[in-house]
Amino acid sequence: MYTKSYLVILAILCTISSFAQNSNDSIQVVDIPEITVSGISNKRLERKSALHIDLLQKDDLKKHFNGNIVQMLENIAGIQSMDIGMGSSKPMIRGLGFNRIAVSENGIKHEAQQWGADHGLEIDAFEVENVRVVKGPASLSHGSDAIGGVIDIQPPIMPVEDQVFGSVSLLGKSVNGTLGGSAMVGFKKDNFMIRGRYSESHFGDYRIPTDTVIYLTQKIPIYNNRLKNTAGLERNGSLFALYKDGRYSSNYSLSNVYQKVGFFPGAHGIPDPSRVEDDGNSRNIDQPNSWVNHLKFTSLQQYMLNDVIYSANLGYQYNHREEWSQFHTHYDAQPQPEKDPDKELEFRLHILSGSLKANILKSAKWENVVGIDFQTQKNEIGGYSFLLPQYNRFNLGGFWVSTWHINDKLTLTGGLRYDRGKIKTSSYQDIYLESYLQNQGYAPNEVDSYKWRSYAVNKAFGNYSCALGLVWIPNDNTLFKINVGRSFRLPSANELSSNGMHHGTFRHEQGDPNLDSERGWQMDALFSFKQNFIQLEISPFFNYFENYIFLKPTGQWSILPHAGQVYRYTGTSAILTGSEVNLNIDITKNLAYNFSYEYLYTYNIDEHTALSFSAPSSIRNTLTWKGNFWQTGIECRSIMKQNRVARNEDRTPGATLLNLNAMIDIPIGRKKASISFALQNLLNKKYYNHLSFYRKIEIPEPGRNFQLSLNIPFTIKLK
Repeated sequence: MYTKSYLVILAILCTISSFAQNSNDSIQVVDIPEITVSGISNKRLERKSALHIDLLQKDDLKKHFNGNIVQMLENIAGIQSMDIGMGSSKPMIRGLGFNRIAVSENGIKHEAQQWGADHGLEIDAFEVENVRVVKGPASLSHGSDAIGGVIDIQPPIMPVEDQVFGSVSLLGKSVNGTLGGSAMVGFKKDNFMIRGRYSESHFGDYRIPTDTVIYLTQKIPIYNNRLKNTAGLERNGSLFALYKDGRYSSNYSLSNVYQKVGFFPGAHGIPDPSRVEDDGNSRNIDQPNSWVNHLKFTSLQQYMLNDVIYSANLGYQYNHREEWSQFHTHYDAQPQPEKDPDKELEFRLHILSGSLKANILKSAKWENVVGIDFQTQKNEIGGYSFLLPQYNRFNLGGFWVSTWHINDKLTLTGGLRYDRGKIKTSSYQDIYLESYLQNQGYAPNEVDSYKWRSYAVNKAFGNYSCALGLVWIPNDNTLFKINVGRSFRLPSANELSSNGMHHGTFRHEQGDPNLDSERGWQMDALFSFKQNFIQLEISPFFNYFENYIFLKPTGQWSILPHAGQVYRYTGTSAILTGSEVNLNIDITKNLAYNFSYEYLYTYNIDEHTALSFSAPSSIRNTLTWKGNFWQTGIECRSIMKQNRVARNEDRTPGATLLNLNAMIDIPIGRKKASISFALQNLLNKKYYNHLSFYRKIEIPEPGRNFQLSLNIPFTIKLK
């Protein structure tokens, strides 16, 4: 028994890693003979941009680290996490998510299966050290998919001194038995730096504070309060290289993220309580399950000539996802595949993207950025089921953004962008389903609406985005921002062409090939005041969409066996408005209080209801006590009930949660090792996340969780 324990500990130490690197307040610095162009400091960037930007650096992320980058960002008011069990999450910003949020890493938009509520971000959380979150329309510089905001993951920063550096990190959670970690090692000499990382995590079925859930009106037992087959694993590796010499700098990154996670079998396919009986192993990954492998290469080249910084980005990504479930005929005529009969769905998405930019710095008062970017996608499919069609997509955009520093107190920004996109999807007629429905006696029009599992679409979309913003700093303590703009978004392949059962989200999803592009006007503002021991931020926003594309619950049940409710992609006029409030008070030198409030109101103008999947209001009250090498805090989070829902959408009750945390820094030479503790959902409260992947079947959020993380950095100076 002891030998086995030692082997487990040794295995963990061999596979874990870290989360370190010297922190710096500035972005990349380009040193040039006779001229030095310094990267904009985070504080100056926040005051220069008319958009609301939240900056999280290494220490901020370390404080909230839990292995899930989206849940770490959820501590920012206005950022919501659409959770998929304990394994992964999708981000939402002010009620906008999926293809309305751009996630950028090293200057390249991270592309995966954003359309799916059961697909998380394939990004190694251990590797993320600096993040900029833009709340509001960022379409000008990031394209139409940034209509709701951007999560911009910054590249690692080169240390000042020549050295060998690295770190080792460990992570453990009690609610699902997480054991994981990461190891990073790097080398910096003169103008060159290279670093590599390997991360691995394993987790078991997670605990929930209930013994029964309901799926398709049937009660499903939860044995030992563990949600069966929600175990998973993650293995990630990455390399990053950076070179700087005078006017020229470049970086290269290569990463591979692999995730495998099980789906709760009581809510996949036919409701059957026998499928959730305890098998005595809480860490095995049985069917149904999914795995995804995301390979990504990016490159950035930068050169300065005559006060103009020229940049070229290039990136290639390959996202391969498969979902596996024991073959079961939805209809009598459905044949079982000869090869891989249990492969339900397969998606193979290739993405090539790039951009060219010129940042013109000829005047101290004027700064102009012009550029073009492109992206091409090719998606191939497989499996015995059907959801998303094969498609090809190409986007090309050009933009101009100008900043006028009128004086030290007033800055104007504005810009214009035009995008042109084309999408081509393949049609697919299911002759076996057609035969089944005819034999069941369905009318010809109903048969026609279901036999076409995808529609042939060959459409081009073109439109413009524009914005005008103002930053006013009347004094050292006060800041005003306002930004008004027009944005649009190209519809995605699933919104145009899908027509099938998505077991992962418990619904039949139908696209509409006649959909037009999504268009809207957006306004967001910020008032910030700081004096002595008080800092207050209020950030209202208002979005009006002429054509908002959303997944509408129709109230109609699919005629496909075991398919559930039909949800249809529909365009409507809509309003999304609300505000965030953030108040910090330094009660004493060591004791601080934070109040955070977020409010979102959505309105479907055509149907006079709320929009589906609208996040409820929430309040966070936090007390933090700091010492020289430690800090501890208590958080009370109140989630309001969500009764403003779309037709045929479930309401969600509110809840109050209590969380505790503590962090201790241990000096090791010039570095500091850190140990972090967190106790989440201290009272083991049964509550629901209105945005959760499992909300539809009444599965509550995880129960009480104790989390422990350890980070040990090291450096060896080079002579």
